[in-house]
Amino acid sequence: MDSPTIVTSSDQPHLAAVTTSRRHRPAADANPTGGRLAILSVTALGVVYGDIGTSPLYAFRACFSPEYGLPRIAATVHGVLSLIVWSLILIVSVKYILVIMRLDNRGEGGILALLALVRQKRRHGALILLGLFGTALLYGDGIITPAISVLSAAEGIEVAAPAFRHYVLPLTLLVLFLLFFCQRYGTGRMGSVFGPIMLGWFAIIGALGAMEIVQGPEILLALNPWYGIMLFVDHGVGAFFVLGGVVLVVTGAEALYADLGHFGRRPIRLAWFVVVLPALLLNYFGQGALILRIPAAVENPFYLMAPQAVLYPLVAIATVATVVASQALISGAFSLTHQCVQLHYSPRVSIVHTSRSEMGQIYIPEVNGALMIGCLVLVVAFGSSTALGGAYGVAVTGTMVVTTVLFCVLARQRWRWPVWRVGAIAIVFLGIDLAFLSSNMTKVRQGG
Repeated sequence: MDSPTIVTSSDQPHLAAVTTSRRHRPAADANPTGGRLAILSVTALGVVYGDIGTSPLYAFRACFSPEYGLPRIAATVHGVLSLIVWSLILIVSVKYILVIMRLDNRGEGGILALLALVRQKRRHGALILLGLFGTALLYGDGIITPAISVLSAAEGIEVAAPAFRHYVLPLTLLVLFLLFFCQRYGTGRMGSVFGPIMLGWFAIIGALGAMEIVQGPEILLALNPWYGIMLFVDHGVGAFFVLGGVVLVVTGAEALYADLGHFGRRPIRLAWFVVVLPALLLNYFGQGALILRIPAAVENPFYLMAPQAVLYPLVAIATVATVVASQALISGAFSLTHQCVQLHYSPRVSIVHTSRSEMGQIYIPEVNGALMIGCLVLVVAFGSSTALGGAYGVAVTGTMVVTTVLFCVLARQRWRWPVWRVGAIAIVFLGIDLAFLSSNMTKVRQGG
C-alpha cells in the first residue's frame, strides 16, 4: 500500500510541489502499455467517466420535456438523437479527446493548465481573468454534480420502494458524506473499486440498447446529421431550447480534461473509444428505437428498455453508478486546486499524494471539505433532482467556452498555427459551445 506523502505549500508552492514529487515519487508513465495500460484504463472508467456514463438515465428523457414543446414523432426522435450522437462525437471525441488533450502543463490538464501555458508566453490580464472565471465555474460544477447524481439515485430507490420516500433526503446526505469521507484513500484506490463497477455498467447499458436496436434498426438513420439540421428547420426556437437537454449527454467532458494528470492521455483515450463511446451510442440508439416502437416510453426510456425481471437489479446498479458519477468532478477539483497553488492563485493548502507511481493522484482535505458542505447545502436547499436540474448546464457550458478560447490562443502562440486554422477551430468549437451556453441561459431563473 502506498503511504501518502503530504506536501504543504510554502512561499514557493510550485517549487515545493515539484521538489517533493521528484524525491518521493517517480515520474508518471506517459505511455503505459500492456497490463499497466489496461489497469489504468479500467481505473479511469470509475474516476473520469462516471458522470458522462450515467447521463443516459435522464438525458434523452429531458430532451422531450414538455417545456420544449417537441412532438413525439419519428422525425423529432431522429432529430434529437442525431444532436445527441454528434454532440458526443464533436465535443467529447474530437474537441476534448483528440484536440484539447494535446495541451498539458507538466502532465496536468484543465483550464488552469491552459492558463499556465498562456502565462509562459505573455501576460494577458483579460485571459487570466477569463481562465479564473472558467475555473470557478468548474468548481461550481464539482458541487452540483455529486448533489444531483446522488439525489437522483436516491429518488430511484423511492420509485422501487415508495415507503422510503421520506428517507430520500437523509439517505442522500449520508451517501454524500460517505463519498467525500472515502476521498482520503486516493483516486487510485477509489478507481480500483469504481472502475470495475463502471465497466459492468457500460456493458449493461450497451446490451440494453443493442437489444432494442435489433428490434428497430431503422433508428440507425439518426447517424445522419441532416436529421438534426431538419429539427431546427421544423421547430425553430423549440429545437434551440432542446439543446439545454442535449448538453446533459456531454456533462463530464471538462472534468475529463481536468483529470488528465491522474491517468494520462492514453488510458483516458483508450477507455473512451473502446468502452464508453460505444456503450453510450448503443444505449441512446436503443432508447430512440424504443420510443419509435412505443411512444409512451419517452416518460422513462432507460428503465423501460429493461425486461421486468431485471428492473430491480438495474435500479440497484444505477444507484451505485450515479454515486460513482460524482468522482470525476471531485478528483478534477483536486487537480485544479493543485494547479492554483502552483500558479499562486490559491492560499497554502495541504496536498496529500496518494500514489508513488502516479504523480497526479492527490487528495486535498480543505477542498474535499468545502465541496462536501456545498453539496449537502444544495441537496437541502433544492430538495429534488428536478429542481437541481434547472441549475445544471450553465456552469458546464460556460467552462467549455472558456476552454475553447484559451486553446485557440495557445494554438496560435505555442504551436504557431496559421490564422486560418485557428479561425476554423474557433468557428466550429466556439460556435457549438456558444449555442449550448445560450440555450442554457434560460435556466438562470431556475437556479442556474
